[in-house]
Amino acid sequence: MFYELVADSWGPEERAAIGRVLQSGRLTQGPEVARFEEEFAAYMGRRYAVMVNSGSSANLCAVASLCYKRDSPLVRGDEAIVPAISWATTYHPLQQYGLSMRVVDVDLSTLNMDMAQLEGALTSRTRLLVGVSILGNPAALDEMRAFADRHGLYFLEDNCESCDAELNGRKTGTFGHLSTFSTFFSHHISTGEGGLLVTDDQELFHLARSLRAHGWTRDLPEDTSIFERHDDDFFEAYRFILPGYNVRSTEFAAAAGREQLRKLAAMTEARRRNWNYFQQRFAGDRRFLLQREHGKSSSFSFTLVLDPRYTPSRPVVLEALKRAEIGYRIITGGCIVRHDVTKHYSMTAVGDLPNANLAHDRGFFVGNHPFDLTPQIEGLHDALDGVCS
Repeated sequence: MFYELVADSWGPEERAAIGRVLQSGRLTQGPEVARFEEEFAAYMGRRYAVMVNSGSSANLCAVASLCYKRDSPLVRGDEAIVPAISWATTYHPLQQYGLSMRVVDVDLSTLNMDMAQLEGALTSRTRLLVGVSILGNPAALDEMRAFADRHGLYFLEDNCESCDAELNGRKTGTFGHLSTFSTFFSHHISTGEGGLLVTDDQELFHLARSLRAHGWTRDLPEDTSIFERHDDDFFEAYRFILPGYNVRSTEFAAAAGREQLRKLAAMTEARRRNWNYFQQRFAGDRRFLLQREHGKSSSFSFTLVLDPRYTPSRPVVLEALKRAEIGYRIITGGCIVRHDVTKHYSMTAVGDLPNANLAHDRGFFVGNHPFDLTPQIEGLHDALDGVCS
């Protein structure tokens, strides 16, 4: 295929790391996971990191941790403010823990939550704000955290699509009480499948560690405050304190992740060079609405929203891309209220969500990778120019 939607970012270092784990004989969560957590937390400038088997599991453990806090936990019936565009598993854990959702439209230029509508989404039941930086582009995370602090809300930052992006010199994934990352195959660093949760709060850190491993106590330090140990060491080795899961990672994934983390800064710079070329190539073209950079994007992909005044229907455009062997897909997960799953949610849209609906109906993205894509971007421009003339 001429222009793939996703690409392998592994080199010989990651494959050698897999071999090292095989030789060690320790395959499930162990020292490689612990080292990756320490190195990842240090890179992001946070105190703690918890590695799990996916970004979706990171979101699940993050929401669950807020529900099991000793003081002021989230409870069923509380409300969360969420953006209209994100991946499905931003929302699923909220439903699974009995929270209602207030859906706010996005800013069409950034595809992130429209901050002008945030105040109108607040009710007396609001306890949580969920911020999502879409496809590498930082949301207004500083304003969101200030809003959450001002109104006594928890702030959960879903940073699964935006690893290594920055806002005012600060990494995305450092603004939330809890922040989550994905290390899926196509993401900024890849462990095949995987994710991380980061926080500066020790209680939330310990809760997440317990939740990822069956809700038991084995993975908790002696000085934890989330439970009191008994004298019976035999029982303590298999003591369960939370209704948890098994969402642990493997040593293979962590070993590969450590190698990827060493390359992250260089891979982000390569993505940004492609981003800059893409922006220059399509600059001033009224046919396409491009994602405007807010802060410093780590450029997961290149988004285009077809302006209905100047372009044919999306199926016509996508057929042209297919003929040109260019991969494409919907922007993240599209507008959440358009999905069948919402029949299972307690969810209310704040207004008609015109921007999210336009992106859902007329938008798509093509891939960005950590190597030069100049020929592919040129081919994309030629294919779009031919069908949208």
